[in-house]
Amino acid sequence: MPEIDGAPAGRDARSPSLGEAPSGSLLYGALDLGTNNCRLLIARPARDGFRVVDSFSRIVRLGEGVSRTGRLTDDAMDRAYDALAICAERVAKKNLPSERIAAVATQACRAAENGEEFIERVRRGTGLKLRIITPDEEARLSVEGCRNLLDQRARAVLVVDVGGGSTELSWLVRKDRGFETVGWMSAPVGVVTLAEGHPESLDDPASWYEAMIGAMATAIQSAPVNGEVKALFDEGHAHLVGTSGAITSLAGIHLKLPRYQRDRVDGLWMSRTDCEDAARLLLDLGPDGRAKNACIGPDRADLVMAGAAILEAVQRSWPCARVRVADRGLREGLLLERMRSSRRRRRRGRRRPRD
Repeated sequence: MPEIDGAPAGRDARSPSLGEAPSGSLLYGALDLGTNNCRLLIARPARDGFRVVDSFSRIVRLGEGVSRTGRLTDDAMDRAYDALAICAERVAKKNLPSERIAAVATQACRAAENGEEFIERVRRGTGLKLRIITPDEEARLSVEGCRNLLDQRARAVLVVDVGGGSTELSWLVRKDRGFETVGWMSAPVGVVTLAEGHPESLDDPASWYEAMIGAMATAIQSAPVNGEVKALFDEGHAHLVGTSGAITSLAGIHLKLPRYQRDRVDGLWMSRTDCEDAARLLLDLGPDGRAKNACIGPDRADLVMAGAAILEAVQRSWPCARVRVADRGLREGLLLERMRSSRRRRRRGRRRPRD
């Protein structure tokens, strides 16, 4: 989706639950520096989850060229640094202390040999202390951010977090205490790496799109789950949750929105046919038509088809009738984790005996 500045509409109604509202009006922040985007979320705990007070999102393409050279380019680092400086200013205006900010970097910094150097540059220049997280932590946090979108009547769910440099897949099965993760994998294919590896063909767009689907299909052949989980999908007892800008853009196209509206997209159910039809419509639009579409914009025009191809490859490998669209994920998971950790510390402090 295009850049959004300010608190997203509709988030209050469906923010993940913390279980109870901590006392006071403390603010917390979550910062996600991805391969393609830099995103900040600042929120206040509430009984039903949290209330967003500020957010920021900018496409920075930090991972541009990393798959070819193994390094972050100067231009990409400058773009990301500028966005992070804005995030630091917003954090400072809210007087957020470091212990209430969770700031992470993902695949681009993991893969680049100069990723740690860039993290140090950011620390020195902005004061933001980014932590490069592992793929398994990224997958876990994405699941936590989307957890209240899981259909409790389903027996299995596959959460697909499409990033710029990788795609995290988490398989969950419903147990007595709710959904539990039974397997996960990080496929080394994201919208940036897939688009860079498969430049768009105007002469034969259908073959170009099919080639991207094939690349993703190859990357997820070795799913780390057993046949019993696969059977739940084959028998119609499962659904997908898709989280990424590319998937939310597909939803916007499906709804024929004149502009992106988070409150209509987040939590939307789409059928597999809906997803395929939206992807075909985007393919027919071509790069210029996609760039002019208000739900995509010029910054995502060359990436949205890669995201659609990734989703379609997953749907072919793990077929199910329904996909739930999530305009949430890693940042929300970070926020919930930091808020819960703070709540536990306060409880331990209250139990501590006095001298």
